[in-house]
Amino acid sequence: MNKFFSICLLAAGFAVSTQVNAQLSQQLQDPDAEFKQAKEMFQNDQYGLAYPVFKKIYSHGVANTNLSFAVQLEARYYYILCGLKLNDSTAAPMAVNFVELENDVPHVQMRRFHLGEYYYRRKMLPEAVACYEKANIANLSNREIADMKFHQAYGYFTMVQFDKARPLFNAIRQIQQDPNYIDANYYYAFIAFNDKKYDEAIVSFQIAEQSKDYQNVIPFYLTEIYYFKGDRNKALEYGEAALNKGGQYYDLQLRQLVGHLYFEKRQYAKALPYIEKYVAGTPKVRREDMYELAYCYYEAKNWTKAIEGLKQLGGGEDSLAQNS
Repeated sequence: MNKFFSICLLAAGFAVSTQVNAQLSQQLQDPDAEFKQAKEMFQNDQYGLAYPVFKKIYSHGVANTNLSFAVQLEARYYYILCGLKLNDSTAAPMAVNFVELENDVPHVQMRRFHLGEYYYRRKMLPEAVACYEKANIANLSNREIADMKFHQAYGYFTMVQFDKARPLFNAIRQIQQDPNYIDANYYYAFIAFNDKKYDEAIVSFQIAEQSKDYQNVIPFYLTEIYYFKGDRNKALEYGEAALNKGGQYYDLQLRQLVGHLYFEKRQYAKALPYIEKYVAGTPKVRREDMYELAYCYYEAKNWTKAIEGLKQLGGGEDSLAQNS
């Protein structure tokens, strides 16, 4: 039994020794093998597997490895890049140091992009934009270029730098197969709306409205646009239809506008429930809305509420107070 056990141990030891010798032989024959394997993992988006391998290669240093200095530098590049991809906070300072000190222009430019993406995911948008502005698209894939344009545009948008955001959103909003197509149209429409370019805003809002993320937000903006363009009937029809669907993000604001449109048409009975609900749900109400509500009560012969509303307008010296 002991003899059999000894033979098994000897066989196992021989197998391990053979495997180790094979690995050593492979490393001597191809010292880049481990690096190539890690690089392949990286290219297959297996960042978690590649990260420790690149770290090991880079940490060994040139003096303790058969790898060339160029491979050592590339291992460092991928080591930091894996860290950024995995949102490792320790990778960001190393990346900053890399772009400030290295002379490898293509790698530095790509690192700026990936550092910007890291900041973007961390919602550090000013820092992300600063990186994007210094990045160069020459060494990026088409997917990376499109992502950078959208992320940079969104950063500008949040910083209210609409002039810088507009052309970037405009580039992405026209590519239907782009994953940011809907979002780019929404933000572009918002900027166009802000610039009073209503026809452009309508087109992009209608595209974005197809998404569940925006279908309960956009009706308020489109109703306002139709109103500002002077198409009262379309604004009323569209706004009322949106309210009937329910779930509107700007429910009260839509009720205010629809109620006002009916009031303009002198259809006070239809205006009343919209304005009434708006006033009831709004902490601070404009005098114009209080006047319209009081007048609707008056037309409905609800004298008590009409008088109560008109009294609230009696203290001013504007035209509303005079009419009351």
